Amino acid sequence: MRATHAPPAAAVTVVATLLAVAAQVPPARVLLVGLAVLAGQASIGWSNDWLDADRDRAVARADKPVVQGAVDPAVLRAAALAAAAVAVVLSLVLGRVPGLLLLVLVASGWAYNAGLKRTVLSGLPYVTGFGALPAGVVAAAPGAPLAPWWLPLAGAALGAAAHLANVAPDIADDLATGVRGLPHRLGANGSAALGALLLGAATLVLVLGPDGPPAWWGWAGLALAVPAVAVAALAGRPGLRRLAFPAVLVLTVLDVVLLVLGGAALT
Repeated sequence: MRATHAPPAAAVTVVATLLAVAAQVPPARVLLVGLAVLAGQASIGWSNDWLDADRDRAVARADKPVVQGAVDPAVLRAAALAAAAVAVVLSLVLGRVPGLLLLVLVASGWAYNAGLKRTVLSGLPYVTGFGALPAGVVAAAPGAPLAPWWLPLAGAALGAAAHLANVAPDIADDLATGVRGLPHRLGANGSAALGALLLGAATLVLVLGPDGPPAWWGWAGLALAVPAVAVAALAGRPGLRRLAFPAVLVLTVLDVVLLVLGGAALT
């Protein structure tokens, strides 16, 4: 359970399920969407800890079950492959279009774990995977409708920001084992600034992208996002460092709410 990277896996699953409900996907298919995404996220988490087992041991990552001896990498390999197979089956039961779009996220996660995390293109799997996710969820509705341009674009921006935030705590350990992805090259301050700008861009897209004038809650979201982006982008300043994480959290929650509301606006 711990090796699935449970908090982000659960968060992605919940957001996908809520978006499916908002887009008026039939209840049985909402359940399929949630299970398919959960299986895919589990496979990504397990493959990460399996493929990184030696590297995590080298830097004594105490938060990793493999390092603690609680689980064998061979068990994680089997679990990751089994979960990936389940994700493929459940996704394709939804239909070819939504199934393939949902599986882009799974394939992107595996590509990241398999080696892209060590390159300047480390953010690409997050951009493609989280850009495809809302499109796949919307396509699960009757008639496999196409998601409007702004929904995958916002998902891609959120995914890129999630990559920068996810890597930030592990930059020193990663560098010690030869991992030099985009956040490592930007450094902690550069990653914080870019992540904040991406979250702000996602807010703009989600508020201004849909047809017609923004609702009141859209303007309220923008008013809240502007100072949060400013604080999060200046996380390297000593006086603002303690406020950076709450600001990022506010932006993330705000964008998730706007994403779900955007799905509801499609119906």
